[in-house]
Amino acid sequence: MSEKKRYQSGFGNHFSSEALPGALPEGQNSPQKVPYGLVAELLSGSAFTAKRHENLRTWVYRIRPSVVHGEYQKISKGRWLSAPQHEPNVPAAQLRWDPMSYPQKAENFLGSMTTFATNGDVAMRHGSAVHMYAAQKSMDEQFFMNGDGDLLIVPQEGRLELRTEFGTIEIEPNEIAVVQRGMKFQVQLPEGKARGYVLEIYGAHLVLPYLGPIGSSGLANARDFETPVAAYEDKTGNFIMHCKFAGQHYKAALDHSPLDVVAWHGNYAPYKYDLRKFMTINTVSFDHPDPSIFTVLTSPGEIEGQANVDFVIFPPRWMVAQNTFRPPYFHRNMMSEYMGLIHGVYDAKPAGGFEPGGGSLHNCMLPHGPEAKAYEGAIAAELKPHFLDKTLAFMFESAYLYRPTDFAMNGGLLQSNYADCWKGIPKLFNPTKR
Repeated sequence: MSEKKRYQSGFGNHFSSEALPGALPEGQNSPQKVPYGLVAELLSGSAFTAKRHENLRTWVYRIRPSVVHGEYQKISKGRWLSAPQHEPNVPAAQLRWDPMSYPQKAENFLGSMTTFATNGDVAMRHGSAVHMYAAQKSMDEQFFMNGDGDLLIVPQEGRLELRTEFGTIEIEPNEIAVVQRGMKFQVQLPEGKARGYVLEIYGAHLVLPYLGPIGSSGLANARDFETPVAAYEDKTGNFIMHCKFAGQHYKAALDHSPLDVVAWHGNYAPYKYDLRKFMTINTVSFDHPDPSIFTVLTSPGEIEGQANVDFVIFPPRWMVAQNTFRPPYFHRNMMSEYMGLIHGVYDAKPAGGFEPGGGSLHNCMLPHGPEAKAYEGAIAAELKPHFLDKTLAFMFESAYLYRPTDFAMNGGLLQSNYADCWKGIPKLFNPTKR
């Protein structure tokens, strides 16, 4: 790439960036002649007639237009599936999986992508899918564009270098990145291997949640999101452009690198965020706030307050509340919850089984909560301020039912004894003693 990697700060901003001085046209988005002989191209992330504050688009000024590519040929989906899927049936059970191992045959980010659950409909643009990757080689001469939705990438092990049309983003565990629908990119592995989670969002783009009574500060601050600056390569050779479209997978030949955007301006661009900068809001009196208080980003649903999918984290934090049960409470929920662990121990599951790189799924209205060990410890604990550290868990929480894939149910990672973690919860009821 032509310029050292760095970032612009802010969420939803209108950014301007150029890798060569004067590459951005002045006054017109698509003048008759673009500086340096570049080509003007518009990338729209919303309908042209969307409300002004919801309208997403970016003008890119590139060496060659995106239409210059070979014919797309359909290829195998591999283990990357899309909604709707009809088999297997959704079990009325709490589910938990062991971490996904690295395959014996090294695969890149795309080849290793494995779908665990989906909901909604990729063609109707609502719902989401939960994937995992376990890559051991870089994409090198291969690139990818997802026409089906946005990708929220959550590394659990190893760093990723996301080389995009807009510039380069580097992320490590404790950070996330979002590459939105239609953006071309490539994944390099600086450490030779990497594993993590991916949320593919078919519905509305992710936004910061409303803060309501919290006020102007708290949770994820807009200033902490980072978007790359322009960086390009003018490179010819034999390349492959991979594309996911309407649930199918394709590839086409390219004689040049598609990362040839010299300048761009707009508010539709990839970004990263450091989860360690999340400002946790918690109680300092009594009772237990709902997990929605930990929402980093949300993809709004059709019903206000009921998200297509939320991204929620459980970071290091102080636990202070008086006379209050501290771990997550037992509950049944309208939302369906896929949970993952980046590092450490989740406070509701201290006995093992929920490991970094693993996951669990509690679908709509299925009861869940702290295991027996966590429950016994919580009701007997001395209630004093306690700092919960060395842990980072997260949740993809959706209004739609998550349907596990065949691999999720039969791929050898599903734990058969997950429900046993609640069997030891003691009966303490005594009607004669309050």
